[in-house]
Amino acid sequence: MDTQQNIEERLWDYIDGNCNEKEKSFIQQLIETNLEWKARYKELFEVHELMQNNLELEEPSLRFRQNVMEEIAKYQIAPATKSYINKNVIRGIGAFFVLMVIGFIISGFAQVNWADTSGASLPVDMSKLEWSRIFNNTYTSIFLMVNIVLGLILLDMYLGKKKKQLQDKAGL
Repeated sequence: MDTQQNIEERLWDYIDGNCNEKEKSFIQQLIETNLEWKARYKELFEVHELMQNNLELEEPSLRFRQNVMEEIAKYQIAPATKSYINKNVIRGIGAFFVLMVIGFIISGFAQVNWADTSGASLPVDMSKLEWSRIFNNTYTSIFLMVNIVLGLILLDMYLGKKKKQLQDKAGL
């Protein structure tokens, strides 16, 4: 198989004129003396002649582009993302995050000793709170950071809508 491929490559180089004089004379000698090389050369030369003389490229019709676009227009295009995302799922996820933040706050306030009024300026001694019980692992920190980012995004969206409403009222 490799020798056949090698013969074919060398013969194509010979037919196309991509070899130097030494290779050209060597291949010409092989064609004259070796029957396998001679038969393969005749086949490849016939293919080369057919490609040179009888090769005409077909041109597409003048309406080709328009025909393709009309075929594509027959199919229904997928709707925008807003129409197929269930808003109740998004609201449920938001409610979960809000409830988790409220739970952390309630847990923090539950640790405060409200009865101890030892004359401090604040009725709560912040040094006695066990923050490590609440914020002791990486998951809690990541959760709080994600909530803060989501809250800022929500605030930005809300303020953007308000700004757009004010601009629409002023433009009317």
